[in-house]
Amino acid sequence: METADAVVVGAGPNGLVAANLLADAGWEVLVLEAAATPGGAARSAELAAPGFLTELGSAFHPLGVASPVLRRLDLAAEGLRWRHAPAVLGHGFADGRAVVQYRDPATTAESVGRFAAADADRWLAAYQRWRSISPRLLDALFTPFPPVRAGGSLLRQVGAGDALRLTRQLLLSARRLGEELFDGEGARALLAGCALHTDLTLSEPGGGGYGWLLAMLGQEYGFPVPAGGAQRLTAALTGRLRSRGGRLLCGVSVDRIAVAGGRALGVRSATGEWWRARRAVVADVPAPVLYADLVGWEKLPARLRADLAGFQWDQPTLKIDWALTAPVPWRAPELSAAGVVHLGGGLDDLSRYAASLARGEPPATPFLVAGQLTTADPARSPAGTESFWCYTHLPRAAARGSSAGGSSAAGSSAAGELVREQLARVEALLEQQAPGFGRLVAGRQVSGPAELARQNPSLVGGALGGGTAALYQQLVLRPVPGLGRSDTPIDRLYLASSSAHPGPGVHGGPGANAARAALARSRPGVGALYGAGVRAAHRTLYPR
Repeated sequence: METADAVVVGAGPNGLVAANLLADAGWEVLVLEAAATPGGAARSAELAAPGFLTELGSAFHPLGVASPVLRRLDLAAEGLRWRHAPAVLGHGFADGRAVVQYRDPATTAESVGRFAAADADRWLAAYQRWRSISPRLLDALFTPFPPVRAGGSLLRQVGAGDALRLTRQLLLSARRLGEELFDGEGARALLAGCALHTDLTLSEPGGGGYGWLLAMLGQEYGFPVPAGGAQRLTAALTGRLRSRGGRLLCGVSVDRIAVAGGRALGVRSATGEWWRARRAVVADVPAPVLYADLVGWEKLPARLRADLAGFQWDQPTLKIDWALTAPVPWRAPELSAAGVVHLGGGLDDLSRYAASLARGEPPATPFLVAGQLTTADPARSPAGTESFWCYTHLPRAAARGSSAGGSSAAGSSAAGELVREQLARVEALLEQQAPGFGRLVAGRQVSGPAELARQNPSLVGGALGGGTAALYQQLVLRPVPGLGRSDTPIDRLYLASSSAHPGPGVHGGPGANAARAALARSRPGVGALYGAGVRAAHRTLYPR
């Protein structure tokens, strides 16, 4: 049996961030990954056709560039480079018009101003406000909850009154925030489309905060891609880890975390091998998988088991990759410059789409998040072609037949039919927005919820976010009512996945929080007090 200071389960971005920070502290770190290659949702492959590089998961990374966690790791020293499309984000309307966000705020303002003249200045004012608070706000978002130091710094900067106004803005629905900030449909659509990257409807509280955050990140940092694919981001993280003595073993599926006396002692693989953890076990897996499969229900307090029964996954996903023989022939030519394109119509259309999903119905007109990967990074496909990618959300019934929704033949058949129906709607929408699109297709890969879960078991039921973005499962409520931290009721076991605060995205926040907690627990002199305080809090939250 091998021994390490920390055993990290899962080599997704969060697991690799946690491993790097622990290695920086001088710990002996071992990372175990079930897949043949590391990276989780940050992996690249030629799926649609040879020579057309696409992503298995996350494609565009505004949070990766903005993240204070990743910036401190200095991944540029490991060869990571970012590439930008000429424009950040475009939103196409059914009538052939488009609004486009550019890295230059004034050019974005000109585009939104075509829909309502006053919105040009309003966009610049919204961005100026964002820039005044973004460093402290991002620090607050990517630290354990409550963000005492970063939150206090932000409060001192803006004052109590503006802090309350900011809180209100973050809690608004996407539709309401757009109506308060802008007059025209262009700027409102940019916000709404960004909000629909989550599983929230346009009328749900909190959606406006997500939309505003992503839109403003795009204005400040763009929607860049790693040069050569997301696997280059993973390669930078793994290279950095190895340079500090960390080890990574792929093809090792962990099926049990050893717990004795209320403490995590190590892990066992599916083939019966054991690894002992002297100081910590860090799990970059979804919360239900950690507790139900790796720890085991019998080792959990009854109250925690009951809370986990209410855990809500985000919606299943349909992802399609195309190899195109030429760039997309958009009706709105300005969309050709955008790395990311949103399609699905205006705000009323987007509201109907989200409402259909909330009712469990397949939307008649899907909302698409599409990516022109070659436009952003010319190395992704041969010259004059396009590696094109998109995803849309599906009703929760589509998770049937995947690892989240059971595997009955009837469930799989119905889910497969739903995927085929929505695929037809997706391609019809693309043909409407880009006449002749179908004639350019040289190859296509369709990944429904079941396929996504097979490619990456952490995408349970095709859910990309590790749990819903709804307010009832955020901060101290993520993944269940608790501390809003990575500590678990098992001493020296830490949750490092997107199921933990601050949630999904390739930014490393959950991994960094898990590493901080592990280091605090092991710090000479105060570690025992830290551990005793966490255990006392968990006994209050989850009485046996």
